[in-house]
Amino acid sequence: MNRNKIKILIVDDDATARSTYAEAFKQEGFEVSEAVDGVEGLDKATKIIPDVIFTGIIMPRMDGFGLKEALTKNIATTNVPVMMLSHMGREEDKRKAEEMGVKDFIIQGMTTPRQMIEKIKDMFDSGEYILKFNPNELDAPKLATDFHFIPEFKCPNCSKEMVLKMKISNIDKQEFRAKFVCPNCE
Repeated sequence: MNRNKIKILIVDDDATARSTYAEAFKQEGFEVSEAVDGVEGLDKATKIIPDVIFTGIIMPRMDGFGLKEALTKNIATTNVPVMMLSHMGREEDKRKAEEMGVKDFIIQGMTTPRQMIEKIKDMFDSGEYILKFNPNELDAPKLATDFHFIPEFKCPNCSKEMVLKMKISNIDKQEFRAKFVCPNCE
């Protein structure tokens, strides 16, 4: 996804926080919409279908958790990633956010707008890498045996050399999910 086309909906009753992030996101070239609470945020989200929603937690009429729940129940917004901004950083809020499938939990003052921009860009960069794998080095022969691969890590369908496809699962911890794939057959 071209980052200049990323649509962000910021939902927060704190006008200062909302305008600070909105200005930083706009300077980066993102398309930004704003809402003052969860009710307005839900209304705007269903109309514009943003690429990501950046919401506070404590707000009048509908809080961030209510917004996330409502978004999940709506087929048009169920897969829109939600990032939560916490002014208090309570552990129980973080746990609840994780259980609800919130993409990222940010504690205000601990993450700069620049860092937020990087997190959003990382979310939309594929974060996927394809690496050539040397089947004869280190533990590669053992891996081939354990996974019942054809010697030399050849594709069982076309005999082309398999590659290791890696996708970032947690950029902060430098963790990846990986699998062997055939570049021909995938």
